[in-house]
Amino acid sequence: MQQLSSTNFFARPGNPVEKVFYGRTQVQAAGSAFYFVQDGLVQRLLQSLKYQNNQSAGIWLGALMGTQLQQSGRFNQVTTIVPVPLNAGRLQQRGYNQAELLAQGISGVCGWPVNATAVVRDVHTGSQTKQGRINRWQNMQQVFSLANASSLYNQHILLVDDVLTTGATLEACGNTLLAVPGSRLSIATAAFTVK
Repeated sequence: MQQLSSTNFFARPGNPVEKVFYGRTQVQAAGSAFYFVQDGLVQRLLQSLKYQNNQSAGIWLGALMGTQLQQSGRFNQVTTIVPVPLNAGRLQQRGYNQAELLAQGISGVCGWPVNATAVVRDVHTGSQTKQGRINRWQNMQQVFSLANASSLYNQHILLVDDVLTTGATLEACGNTLLAVPGSRLSIATAAFTVK
């Protein structure tokens, strides 16, 4: 784990991930476990997870995230984990959702149940990797909808994804989840993109 560049964000209120969401969505706590550096180990792990069927990398990274979340003490009120969903076509093509694997790894450490059916991605947005901030935000409008809202009533939801770049996807999905009565939102990603 020495080669993974840990951020220590989960333990720090007001960290750079939380600042991404200031004025955009109401987040109780947020963070990323590691820095995403071009050609770094985290990038290689996430690429093998997403594009080379290395599902065990997702569980492993999720377990590392879970340990950091638990040690921070700032996420103790979480009651359920929701992975950012993939569009049905992308899910069928890949065969699994990398965010759900991360969520399973977190759940294995923290004991919070994973709810992968509460929200769906209605629109396939394609890769956002080369998009600027405004385009990403525009692409994410009306992308998510609730499929099983009653399972989230009065829950403190930990929304999980692989990489945070502009936060557009997490903002859109998070705002959809916050439409559920009594819900509260925290966010965790495996990696934070260094600009």
